[in-house]
Amino acid sequence: MTNNGIITPTSAQRHWHDLELGMFFHFDIPVYKPGWNWRSWKDLPDPDMYQPEKLDTDQWMEAAKAMGAKYAIFVAKHCSGFCQWQTDIYPYGVKQSSWRNGKGDMVGDFMRSCRKYDIKPGLYASVSANGYLEVDNPGLINRGQGGESGRQSEYVRICEQMITELWSRYGELFEVWFDGGAIPVEQGGPDLVPLLHKYQPDAIAFQGPAGTPNLIRWVGNERGTAPYPCWSTSDSGTSEGGTVEKKFAGDSYGKLWVPGECDVPVRNHDWFWEPDHENRLYSLAELMEMYYCSIGRNCNLLLNANPGPDGLVPDADFQRYIEFGNEIRRRFAVPLASTQGKGTVIELGFADVREINHVIIMEDIVHGERVLDYVVEGMVHNDTWQTLCSGESIGHKRIQQFETIAVKCIRLRVTKAKAVPLIRKMAAYLVT
Repeated sequence: MTNNGIITPTSAQRHWHDLELGMFFHFDIPVYKPGWNWRSWKDLPDPDMYQPEKLDTDQWMEAAKAMGAKYAIFVAKHCSGFCQWQTDIYPYGVKQSSWRNGKGDMVGDFMRSCRKYDIKPGLYASVSANGYLEVDNPGLINRGQGGESGRQSEYVRICEQMITELWSRYGELFEVWFDGGAIPVEQGGPDLVPLLHKYQPDAIAFQGPAGTPNLIRWVGNERGTAPYPCWSTSDSGTSEGGTVEKKFAGDSYGKLWVPGECDVPVRNHDWFWEPDHENRLYSLAELMEMYYCSIGRNCNLLLNANPGPDGLVPDADFQRYIEFGNEIRRRFAVPLASTQGKGTVIELGFADVREINHVIIMEDIVHGERVLDYVVEGMVHNDTWQTLCSGESIGHKRIQQFETIAVKCIRLRVTKAKAVPLIRKMAAYLVT
């Protein structure tokens, strides 16, 4: 979409930006066989090992709510190939487990809890790797080597059926995750774009194939941090061909609105539960730094949860989500003052001299990203303007911190822009 030649987001993308914080749920049969690597291509965990006897997806949503997450994504089928819904695409999943007499549906449980707690639901289903079928990146049989067109065609059929089931059975999805993208149809990949248009046309698509509506992109790492500047526009997504990564920072004059999402596990690089790994939990200070370097850099943050073999989010992890949510609210729930405006100079005054050390700036992205360079200044005691911070991209949200200073007012001065800047919000804070 464009506005006077400036690329703009779809309504679905604008809504995604506003939600800002999501929770990822990685739960899969490998939690019952710690240390197993799906790329061993052997010794697959027996489906009957899958026994989440205390499963409570409501508890998962309580963790998400405590953190302040507005959306959640569940890994329905990860690289192991284990299917966590009722399916006959191949015999490796909950249907082959004695859990709930072979009639369990983890995806259904997740979706019901999301709706109960008013959290937007999303599903991850990898088509680029499958340990059970010996498929590896970028989605080729023979452990990624390809060949045997007949077998590749059968894998494509399986992927398309898997996606059809997940996207058509459970109602509206807020976001779908491809993880590693999907190789183009002409290179032997599944034809997913028509299925997205048919079943989930409004869903946000992480690393979706070229031509996917409502795209978002990876930022190039799993540390919860985006590069800066980080633009919402780019000429392509990431990994939509399943092989080559693109510009992680985006491009200020890119032709697509494809903003970044920062994904990170709450336990340092543990995407799935492992025994005795509570010491890997990121500290509150580390999580807050991620917040500044993701949401504060015009991206969304997707923080992972690691339910254990019993089907519950561990207590230590849950407590960290509570602390994280409380700290975000403590710092930013109530600004000292805020304003909005149009033009290259926006001023924000106070009733009297105030100490501040943070500003939050948001553009009205309905009309695209217009600001290319800016400075924030404060009027100090001798009525002179002093630079507090500066930057390039603002987009949906930019959070900046600086040394505490007493000022009478502050101003945003845009020094370079594509068009007249439209500022949705500028707010000042004192964080102690």
